[in-house]
Amino acid sequence: MAVNTLETKAHELLGQLEPSKLAAVVHLLEVMIHDGGEPVTSEPVTEDERRRFHEGQTWFAQRGGKGIPMDDVLSEFGLKPEDFPLNK
Repeated sequence: MAVNTLETKAHELLGQLEPSKLAAVVHLLEVMIHDGGEPVTSEPVTEDERRRFHEGQTWFAQRGGKGIPMDDVLSEFGLKPEDFPLNK
């Protein structure tokens, strides 16, 4: 398909989307355009966020890349996985 034809088809399809789905497509296009570059965000990353991110990486590295099992987290609150049925 020629570029002009693809652009025309894209415009036609975009015009049929409801606002929430259009927003999702816009986000997808932004991610595709900025592939591998800076994250798509309107807010700068703060030093505190950067520090906490690196602390998290260190925490995972110290544990062989493994987190806390969900069963352990739930048990701290007296809960079990069965308390959260998948199909409500």
